[in-house]
Amino acid sequence: MHSLSARLLVLTIFFVMVAEVLIFVPSVARFRSDWLTEKLESAHLAIIAIDMTPEFMVSERLSMQLLGAIDSRGIFARRGGAKQMVVEDMPPPIDETFDQDAEGTWDQIREALLALGRPGSPRVVRVVGPAPRDSAVQMEVVFDEQQLSGALIDFAGRIFLLSLVISGMTAALVFISLQWLLVRPMRRITENMIAFREEPDDERRVMRPTHRQDEVGLAEEELAGMQRALRQALRQQEHLAALGTAVAKINHDLRGILSTALVVFDRLENSEDPDVRRITPTLFSSIDRAVHLCSEILDYAGPKKLETAADRFALSDLVVDVAHNIDTLTNGKSCVISGVEAGLELTANREQMFRVFENLARNAAQNGAGTIRIDAHPANGEIQVDVCDNGPGLPPVALENLFKPFSASARAGGTGLGLVIARELVQNHGGDLVILETGDTGATFRITLPVSR
Repeated sequence: MHSLSARLLVLTIFFVMVAEVLIFVPSVARFRSDWLTEKLESAHLAIIAIDMTPEFMVSERLSMQLLGAIDSRGIFARRGGAKQMVVEDMPPPIDETFDQDAEGTWDQIREALLALGRPGSPRVVRVVGPAPRDSAVQMEVVFDEQQLSGALIDFAGRIFLLSLVISGMTAALVFISLQWLLVRPMRRITENMIAFREEPDDERRVMRPTHRQDEVGLAEEELAGMQRALRQALRQQEHLAALGTAVAKINHDLRGILSTALVVFDRLENSEDPDVRRITPTLFSSIDRAVHLCSEILDYAGPKKLETAADRFALSDLVVDVAHNIDTLTNGKSCVISGVEAGLELTANREQMFRVFENLARNAAQNGAGTIRIDAHPANGEIQVDVCDNGPGLPPVALENLFKPFSASARAGGTGLGLVIARELVQNHGGDLVILETGDTGATFRITLPVSR
C-alpha cells in the first residue's frame, strides 16, 4: 500500500464507488416511484376488466383472481362521482398511505431507504394516485409492504453488482493507463537518479530522455541537463582541487624558502656596506609581502576551520593590537585610530576577529591610506563596526569583483584573498561584511556581528 500504483488503484476504486453511491440513491428512489406507478396501472387495468363484465358484477372468484394477478389486497377507483372497488373479505388495517402526487424528490428518497431497511415488514400500505393512462381516474391500491421492500432489495443488489463490475473495470483501465503514462516513467526517473547518485562520473548513468511532449518528457529533459551540468561541475572541481593541492604545496615550500631569506636579510641589516644597508629594507619589505601572499593562499586553499571557540573580550583592546601591528608592518606610514568605546565587549573568536580587522587595515594601508579609523556601536542586538580609510578608494573593476578570490584586488600583484578570508570569518560568526561607500576620499567597510553567540 506504500507504492504509488497501489494507492492509485485504491483511490480509483473508492472514487468510482462514491460516484456509484451518488447514482444509486436517486436510482432506488426512481425505481420505487416507477414500481408504485406500475401498481396503479395494473389496478387500473383490473378495473377496466370489471367494466367489461355484464352490469359491472364481479363474482368472488373473479375478485380473488384480479387481486392475485396484481398481488394486492384491495383496489379502489373513482371516476367522477362513481366508485368501484375490489377487496378481500376481511382486509387488514392500513399502516401508511403513499400519495404519488404529494411526494417530492426527498420524500421519495427517504421512503425508498426506509423500505430497504424493512425487508420482512408485516405492514400493509396503500398507494394513491391518478391512473397512468387516464388521469381522470383516481386509483388506490392496498398491498403488503414486503412486496415493495423485496423489489427494492433485488434492484439494489443488481445495482451493487453492476457497480462492482464498473468500478473494477474502471479501476483496472485507469490503473493500466496511469502505470503506462505516469508510474513507469516516474519509476524510470527515480531509478536513474539513484544510479547517477551512486556513480555520477559514468556517462551511461545520464538520463536518456524519451522525447515525450508532456510534463514527464520535460522532467526527463531537465534531469538530463542537470546531470550533465553536475558532471561538468564535478570534473571542474576535481581539476581545481588538484590544482589547489599543487599550489598549496608550492606555496608551503616557497614560504619556507622566503622565511629563510628573511633571516639572511636580518643579518644584512648589520652590514657595514652602505649600498647593502640601503637596499636591504626594500628587499626585506618585498620578501615580507611575498610571505604574506603565500600565507593568504595557504589559508584560502587549506581546509576550512569551522571551529570558532568564543571568548568575551573588549573590542577596544583588539583594535589597539591591530593598530600596533599595522604600525609595525608599515614602519609608521599608516596608523589605525580607534573610535571604539572602552566598555564595548564582543563574544567571538578573538584570533579570527584580529585577522578580520588586520586584513582590512592592511589592505587599506597597501592601497595608500595613511589613516584608518575603526568605529563601533551597538544596534538592534548587533554590533556594527565601520572601518574607514582616507585612501584613493576602490576602482570600478575591484568593486565588480568584490569578495571574489583572485579578482578583487585594487593593486597590481594582489590576490584579493584578504577580503574573501575576512568575510568568511565574519560569516562563520553569524555576521556579514559589506562595503558601505568608496570614492576619492577613501572607502568604508561595515562589519555586523551579533553581540553574543
